[in-house]
Amino acid sequence: MTSRLSLPIAGLLVASLASAAEPAGRPAADKSAFHLLNPTPRELMREMSTDRPDQTESPYTVDAGHFQIELDFFKFTYDRRSLDGVHTESWNVAPINLKAGLLNSVELQIILDNYVQERTTNPTSRASGFGDITARLKINLWGNDGGTTALAIMPFIKLPLAASGLRNGRTEGGVIVLLAVELPGGWGMGMMTEADFVSDGAGGHDAEWLNSITFSHDIAGKLGGYVEFVSVTGNAPGFRWQAQADVGFTYGLTENVQFDFGCNFGLTKSAPDFQPFAGLSIRF
Repeated sequence: MTSRLSLPIAGLLVASLASAAEPAGRPAADKSAFHLLNPTPRELMREMSTDRPDQTESPYTVDAGHFQIELDFFKFTYDRRSLDGVHTESWNVAPINLKAGLLNSVELQIILDNYVQERTTNPTSRASGFGDITARLKINLWGNDGGTTALAIMPFIKLPLAASGLRNGRTEGGVIVLLAVELPGGWGMGMMTEADFVSDGAGGHDAEWLNSITFSHDIAGKLGGYVEFVSVTGNAPGFRWQAQADVGFTYGLTENVQFDFGCNFGLTKSAPDFQPFAGLSIRF
């Protein structure tokens, strides 16, 4: 689960938590010899961690030589309060994140927007079809196999597929910094700060900064929940601050299968009004 405070605040928190972190329990087993072609034995695998359903990504990677599929059954976006008067409704059906553990602390992700249907009014337009493909590389810096904090970085790139009504045909990318903290009372906190470089439509790129913070807790048995705040700012002309408040739930069907559902709510007119979703994660 993931993913945003301002960059300076997030940096200060990361530094302070890193200096205060102490190893918990006995030392973790040395798993550095395992890789994609030499999988981590089942008995040494860490607890399953996902980059969904919240927007704050997880700093934990899939164990070396193992794979994970994370998908939405659907994700609906409804936006009728936009500042420019454009009303948008879109369905994203079965977007999927394919994850492979390359090394004990390195994970490759391929994200596919399998089918997108979008309708706008003022003016009216419709588009549907395959969306974008994004490649990400998550590198855990500490805490993957123990401790009260974990930190990772994740550079990513969106491939320049042919332009369509859903794709801009441009190369875009950025980098994400991910932090997880174990809190007292069974609470967990996740933080994410992200710098994106997005096409400006004229051959150049604008910058956007995404920051989030999420708090999670077990509710009953295998049912867990979270609340989250997400903020997006940018330097493009006319860019308006976007803020969301999110709530969601997870249910562990088995140690390798997790179901989730929830909704993201816009707090500013520039953010989507609401985004309900439901999904599933499976580890192999």
